[in-house]
Amino acid sequence: MAAGTINKVILIGNLGDEVKMHYFDDKNSVGRFPIATSESYTNKTTGEKVTNTDWHNIVVKNKLAEICEKYLSKGDKVYIEGKLKNKQWEQDGVKRYATEVHVTEMTMLSTKKNADTNTAS
Repeated sequence: MAAGTINKVILIGNLGDEVKMHYFDDKNSVGRFPIATSESYTNKTTGEKVTNTDWHNIVVKNKLAEICEKYLSKGDKVYIEGKLKNKQWEQDGVKRYATEVHVTEMTMLSTKKNADTNTAS
């Protein structure tokens, strides 16, 4: 019997841009937006505070995507649970790669539009 596997990621971060929506003919939709997570530490040699920021590509679908488009803005803080998906494509003869977080659960922690919404897809 093969060992089990798991693909789960949890992030709390701030939107780096507005939600970009794509609608399909069959009433389905996909929303995409980047979120930033940051870690800070103090450099022991210089005493300087250093902050490292990582960007994550977030993908939401259908009803959850529409809720994100309606309530989320750049700068808002969100809690996200999802799974990692890798994609690859070729552009101008160069292979490109991206890792996306496909959301299964999301909670809006702070929004400019004052939504108090907990949502699962």
